[in-house]
Amino acid sequence: MRRHHTAAELRRRLPRLLLGLVLCGFGIALMVAGDLGLGPWDVLHQGISNRIGVPIGTVTIAVGALVMLLWLPLRERPGLGTVLNVLLIGIVLDLTLLVLDTPESLVLRAVMMLSGPLIFGIGTGLYIGAGLGPGPRDGVMTGLARRGLPVAGVRTAIELTALGGGWLLGGTAGAGTIVFAFGVGPVVHWALPRLTVAELPPEEEALVDGGIVTGR
Repeated sequence: MRRHHTAAELRRRLPRLLLGLVLCGFGIALMVAGDLGLGPWDVLHQGISNRIGVPIGTVTIAVGALVMLLWLPLRERPGLGTVLNVLLIGIVLDLTLLVLDTPESLVLRAVMMLSGPLIFGIGTGLYIGAGLGPGPRDGVMTGLARRGLPVAGVRTAIELTALGGGWLLGGTAGAGTIVFAFGVGPVVHWALPRLTVAELPPEEEALVDGGIVTGR
């Protein structure tokens, strides 16, 4: 994967990145409104939100920005996708929750709880597949892994720390937490190879830059 993308590549990748992040925010909002449990990081965001009275999406943005500070000692470089990840998911989450209430029907809440990880996983496949930079938490994981720590162990420790802290703060951990933990990975595994943007050969990329080819 190229570190720097041309204008042609950005035109191909940016719409997928934006759609993916919107889907991620919407998927989280469904789980929040379903009120049957959230993913580990969103348990933390909700716990902080409940304690300080700030919307959960705003907390998501703030926590993402703080996590990015950990990139400095790890010498990780954020991409456009990293910055938009921090901002857009939280904005979509807050806007969606302005119009999405928790239904009285347990069946509807269960449907929302099950749909959330599915939509989030597809969104993750889109934004990672766009190749414009990892999410802030992924950057911490890969930075630590490059220093010899096992990826699985690092990711598990990060997720459990977020979950435990969020639960202590009053975030909602429940059936949705389990569904998210075991469901998102397989969805991303299925979606990522199907949604990844292939690199253009240099000669074809030059044609796109010249406006001859519109891209895929």
